Amino acid sequence: MDLILALVLFVITYICLLIFPKWRAYIALGSAALFIALQIIPIKNVPTAIDWNVILMIGGTMGIVSLFIASKMPSLMADMIIKKMPNVAWAIIALSLFSGIISAFVDNVATVLMVAPVAITISKKLNISPVKSIIAIAISSNLQGAATLVGDTTSIMLGSQANMTFIDFFWYQGHLGLFFVVQAAALVSMLVLMFVFRKNKQAISINEKTEVTDYFPTVLLLGMIVLLIIASFIPNKWDITNGLICVGLMIVGLIYTIIKTKNWKVLKDTAKEIDYFTLMLLAGIFIIIGGLESAGVIDKIAEVIQKMGGGNKFAIYTILVWASVLISAFIDNIPYTATMLPVVAAIAANLGIDPTVLYFGLISGATLGGNLTPIGASANITGLGILRKEGHEVKALDFMKISVPFTLAAVTTGYVLIWLFWGI
Repeated sequence: MDLILALVLFVITYICLLIFPKWRAYIALGSAALFIALQIIPIKNVPTAIDWNVILMIGGTMGIVSLFIASKMPSLMADMIIKKMPNVAWAIIALSLFSGIISAFVDNVATVLMVAPVAITISKKLNISPVKSIIAIAISSNLQGAATLVGDTTSIMLGSQANMTFIDFFWYQGHLGLFFVVQAAALVSMLVLMFVFRKNKQAISINEKTEVTDYFPTVLLLGMIVLLIIASFIPNKWDITNGLICVGLMIVGLIYTIIKTKNWKVLKDTAKEIDYFTLMLLAGIFIIIGGLESAGVIDKIAEVIQKMGGGNKFAIYTILVWASVLISAFIDNIPYTATMLPVVAAIAANLGIDPTVLYFGLISGATLGGNLTPIGASANITGLGILRKEGHEVKALDFMKISVPFTLAAVTTGYVLIWLFWGI
């Protein structure tokens, strides 16, 4: 009975998450409350169902990124790249690669907000449309979400589920890690962008150079990466170690800024930049998933996928990758990934195999699949919002003329490499 009730409530929750995107956090928390009230998940299990390490890592990283953006360092780095480019085509491709590199360590939406204004400025100076440029930047930043442990919420959840360290994303089980798989996918997808911008040969120059007066936020961001690497080598560490590192550095940054400016306004500004909506959404989803596990729903879903794949590892891997691409093209990949990670673990356990290839297939499909449509990823929505403010309404078809070949090139590359590295 609990299984059917939990499944029905979960389906209703998911439908509501799709229909009412502005209310997702409240829907998730409301559904979580029902799971508790109906005793689908015992109340004593609620605190452990929430992955506090993920919550703290995301919140802390958001705070550090807000200080990093305010320092104008990303804009300076973009100026330096553009200065080396001969024309618009290469400038936009360079900006896309640049946004991808930043996005491997910084939230995708924050990355788009950093880099998009540079592309808008270039377009205005040359009197050309910024539409294709912003689309390229958005999908490139979204692509890199799976590259590192802190690249995206989905990567943070993967790291927690699979006990992966920061280093594991670079070297794992005797092979180049997911980071290099993503970079290979990025290089292949760049060929698509080179074709898209092949006619944009206008010369370009940037006369005004951004000035950075505070390098401390950059040190903080680099320090976070270094400390996460160091922490990955510490045995028997606290489960929330990575989260404490990120939150701790954010607090250091706030104290430093308050002392330097003698103004407490930075607390309010940074607090505004933290996406509490996403944090509440995640907390609610973690409780819901805990309820699904308690009711046995996760095991049942695993059985269904297992039967579809005929118990064959390659068939199940293929289903996971391409189904994740299609699903993530239309729905938020955070609730989807959070739901599917324990399903993948159950499938691997049933088959008696290492879950790595299935985990990586899920993450690559879910992360890259969001690039297929304008609503598939927050970075895409943000980019189109910037264009709308500039007076450019972008049709879904125009977006997909770039995003579909870009995504197919990236996913196919990742699909092949992940199987070669961890499937055979």
